[in-house]
Amino acid sequence: MNWLDKAISWISPEAGLRRLRARRAGDLIRLAYEGARTDRRTGGWVTTGNSANAEISVALAKLRERSRDLIRNNAYAARAVAEVVGNAIGTGITAQARSGTPEVDRAINTAWAEWIDECDADGQLDFYGLQALVARTIFESGECLVRFRQRRESDGLAVPLQLQVLEPDYLDHTKTQKTDTGYIIQGVEFDLVGRRVFYWLYGQHPGDVVQTGVRGGASLQSIRVPASEVLHIYRKDRPGQVRGVPWLAPVVVTLRDLDEYEEAELVRKKIEACFAAFVTQPQGPDGPPIAPAAPDPVTGKRVESFEPGMIEYLKPGEEITFASPSTSAGYRDYVAVKQAQIATGLNLTYEQLTGDLSRVNYSSYRAGLLSFRNGIEGFRWLTFIPMLCAPVWERFLTVAYAAGVIPEPGPFRAEWTPPGFGSVDPYKDSVATLNRLRMGTLTLRQAIAEQGYDPDAQLEQIAEINRLLDERSIVLDCDPRRVTQSGAQQKLPVAELQRELREIVRLLNDEDLQNDPNERTAGSPV
Repeated sequence: MNWLDKAISWISPEAGLRRLRARRAGDLIRLAYEGARTDRRTGGWVTTGNSANAEISVALAKLRERSRDLIRNNAYAARAVAEVVGNAIGTGITAQARSGTPEVDRAINTAWAEWIDECDADGQLDFYGLQALVARTIFESGECLVRFRQRRESDGLAVPLQLQVLEPDYLDHTKTQKTDTGYIIQGVEFDLVGRRVFYWLYGQHPGDVVQTGVRGGASLQSIRVPASEVLHIYRKDRPGQVRGVPWLAPVVVTLRDLDEYEEAELVRKKIEACFAAFVTQPQGPDGPPIAPAAPDPVTGKRVESFEPGMIEYLKPGEEITFASPSTSAGYRDYVAVKQAQIATGLNLTYEQLTGDLSRVNYSSYRAGLLSFRNGIEGFRWLTFIPMLCAPVWERFLTVAYAAGVIPEPGPFRAEWTPPGFGSVDPYKDSVATLNRLRMGTLTLRQAIAEQGYDPDAQLEQIAEINRLLDERSIVLDCDPRRVTQSGAQQKLPVAELQRELREIVRLLNDEDLQNDPNERTAGSPV
């Protein structure tokens, strides 16, 4: 207690007790939450209590520019985006209709297969290529816009609908204000309930040097586009977050520092590699040369050279001193630490970021991939499919029914199948899958989907192949119906034996009837 506490306690013991309790409670809070202390160690720690949108609004443009610059010029950033997009999208996330009616499913799947080849408004990519482009834009810029473009019947499309992929720069981030029917946050307009109703989009990219889309040389003006015509895809990290943040944001400074460090190290290595000789002559710089010399054709100054194995005798008083720059160590260790820090910030493994497998064994590499693949699965099923794939599927069904391409309006559920992850050891993985199937912890449909294939299409192909093998009486070692895993012939099931016996009896009856026409009886077998 200080003198003030003592004085208050003497005048009013009750008030002094309250002060003592409050002071002790404050001490307990400081002990419980060390991170909330404000002392010498945390004196320079600047924090804010801003909302996600308030923080993003002042930093988004600069983060996006720096992220793009790093992906263009930094090898690790380029590798990171390739790893994420390659694993998340691969050759594309496919869809199969699940309406419950086989005829409707076939009609939808046929129309979808034709539409995905002509869905790009730019006429260059299919739907799977657009998926990869959208995923790359989300990683690089934090978000991506996709506009539905309704086409005329004269355009020659079976389903008159196309998709236009736009960078988030098209969204007018300066639009933040109240409206009569709601409010606008960084170009996204909401109604009073909080639903997205409009997007304020520029008619062209604000970064275009030639403003070809502006009439009369006027400045860029954003227009309201209904939210039903725009898909806004981004990873939502905080409640109420309206705009997405580039995925490189946590490691932008680290990547830049590593670039500068490597450049400084390169300059130092060049200096260390320099070979210099200092000659001392009694006659001064105009004295006779020590080694073979010739005048420089440009400057006219004397240039002396060294030759391998040369022996030169110096005159009395002459001396040659060679510079010996000091070398430095620790470069590899420092770079490895920074590379691991960058990989952690991007939820990648060190090996994925650098391609260096010298520090891991088989088991540690497989274990390191588990966390990365969990993150990829989360991005697929929690962000990419709900924000892009599912809305595109719903709009496709609506337009296809209006165009008379599919028989029913829906809505019909789609079964999405992402590509499977590559296997480090396919044999061990296949044995593990087989054991899970035999124990009942995995179904065949799930096992096929994990490999990135459509289960129904896969089973149809297997049935077709088995039918062709049976028709031609071909027995392959890979046919588990006929051959065991050890190579022995399978025992035929009772049902199949009965079927084959019936077939043999039928053939015998047909042969007997053909050989002895007198034994035929109308409508009855022999």
